[in-house]
Amino acid sequence: MLKFIKHNMDTISGIEIYPIISLLIFFLFFVGLYFWVFTYKKEKITEMSNIPFEDQDMANNQ
Repeated sequence: MLKFIKHNMDTISGIEIYPIISLLIFFLFFVGLYFWVFTYKKEKITEMSNIPFEDQDMANNQ
């Protein structure tokens, strides 16, 4: 089965660039995600982590 697919891929000109492009997209996405996570403000993370507790306090007060 694989030799039929491989043969069809060999006949397409310029197909060798697609694995390189997909690897670059994958790598750049996770590098960008890494920088976004480590540059995010600690105060904002703390504020977002307390949101479930604020909702629970509001429900108890009503």
